This record gives sequence, C-alpha cells and structure tokens, in this order.
Amino acid sequence: MPAGDVDTVARVAARVRESIDSVIEGKSEVVTTAITVLLAEGHLLIEDVPGVGKTMLSKALARSIDSTVRRIQFTPDLLPSDVTGVSVFNQDTREFEFRPGGIFANIVVGDEINRASPKTQSALLECMEERQVTVDGNTWQLETPFMVVATQNPIEMEGTYALPEAQRDRFMARVSMGYPVQSAELAMITAHSARNPLDDLEPVTDSAEIRKVVGMVAGIHVAESVQRYAVALTTATRNTPDLNLGASPRATLHLIRAAKAYAGIHGRSYVLPDDVHTLARPVLAHRLLPSVEAAMSGRSIGSILDRIVTSVPVPESRPAT
Repeated sequence: MPAGDVDTVARVAARVRESIDSVIEGKSEVVTTAITVLLAEGHLLIEDVPGVGKTMLSKALARSIDSTVRRIQFTPDLLPSDVTGVSVFNQDTREFEFRPGGIFANIVVGDEINRASPKTQSALLECMEERQVTVDGNTWQLETPFMVVATQNPIEMEGTYALPEAQRDRFMARVSMGYPVQSAELAMITAHSARNPLDDLEPVTDSAEIRKVVGMVAGIHVAESVQRYAVALTTATRNTPDLNLGASPRATLHLIRAAKAYAGIHGRSYVLPDDVHTLARPVLAHRLLPSVEAAMSGRSIGSILDRIVTSVPVPESRPAT
C-alpha cells in the first residue's frame, strides 16, 4: 500500500475525529471505534442508558460527512415499508411508482432500534448485509458509503423487542458511551447550555472521499499470522462451555476488516495483532450468548470474552515486508 494512501486515510480519519470530539467530550475511544466501523464498511450499534450522548454521537458522525443523512425513530407502530419504501399506484400514469423509505441515505441514524417490532427490525437485514432493498420483486441498490448507526437502551425493557441474533450479527461493532468524567461533564454544560453544538458542526469530508478512503483501507496488509490469530479468537468463543452461542464466521470477517481500518487510522499499512486484540470486545461481545450456568453464576459476556482473549496466544508483531 503506497505511503500516500496511508497518510490520506489517517488524515481524513483525524479530521472526522476532531469534528466529533468538538461535540462529544472525553469519549475518544468510542469515537475512534465509530470511525473505524465507517471506514470498514460496517454498521454500529450504540448501547447505553438514556442521556449519555448516543444520538449525539450518531448525529455528529453523520454531520461530519457531507452526504445524505436520514434519521428513523423506531417505534412499535413503525412499519417495514417506512424503512424500505413502498410501491404506490399513480393514477395519472396508471403504473406503480416506488417511493424510497428512510433507509435510502449514506448515513442512517436509527434511534431506539429495539422499540420497533421484530417484523420491522427484519426489514433491515437485507439492507445492512447486501446494501440493497427488495420491494414487490424489484431490487434497488443503496448508495455507498452506507452505514446504519443504531441506538438502543439496554435497561428499560417495557415496550421493547430484543434484537435477534441475526440482527445483532449484522452490526460490525457495539459500543457503550458510559458516563462522562466530571471535567467532561462540566465542559458539556458550558458548551451545550446556550445552544446545540450540532448546529455549528460543518462537514469535514464528503461521500466521494469516504469511498476513496474505504478503497485504500481494503488494500491494507494482513499477515497470515494475524489472520490465524483472528480465527483462533472466534473459534475459542465457540468451544467454551460458558457460551451457548459463539462468534460467527461473519464476525471473523468483521474483525479483520475493522482491524484494517484501525491500522489505517493510526497511519499503518499493515495490521498488528494488537489491532485485533483491541477490537475483539467491541466486535465480538454483542454476538455472544452466555450459557445458563455462566448466567446463573453472574459471569458477564465481557468477563468471559476477556478470559478467552487472554488465553489465546498473541503472535509476534511484524510489519509488512
């Protein structure tokens, strides 16, 4: 991979990160993960309690890119056609016309995705995996870049529908915002009390440049030892008695793709085992289901995954030759 391409990836990522950091205080790791998912052509699930900035992060990412953005508020009465679109009969032409739904955008912000019915949630499956929409036997391709940034509240269960395993597996990574430290919360009071900081956020890149950067990220080198390390991690999740459901082969692909983007963001043309190690939790944790014994003994998915990651030998780090 040419050095100029590496510099371009790092420079564009730095601009987007700086833009988001201007409205999200003290969450650099979460912001970096969000940008990693964008450049790896994945989708992001933001899960946390209300009021910690889930929607703010997704909107800041969307506004930092000069591209089409749509927000879908997921509610129990939302229909699949509201997401994908619907064919409407035109009385003048005597033909059916397709009216695109909210999914037709470069960045789709899905607020409280677990409040929609399973039928509506399933409307996203084809869109997220194949980047296309099929309605009434006709297929429409979604424009690239295409990224779904969904939020959900894991605490309040009333009026919500848990995301099925197939839906969670479509998300490349899951992040939790967490509460800010006191200094960040004080800075937030100053910045947010007078006006919404999103109003002053200007795009720092556009969809054409993001497409170019995504192509550069695809060319980042992954050594065979790093590939074997990623496979060893996901295989270990399938073999432990603490988990009823381990990571899928799609998870392995997502882990490698995310690691390539992470390496590019940090100015490298090759992936290190540490990149895979760092991304293991955000990429794998939301796909795993604990066994009954593990759940009853109070062992969390995070602790189980941390133990698995620690037990898998890390290959020696070597730059690409």
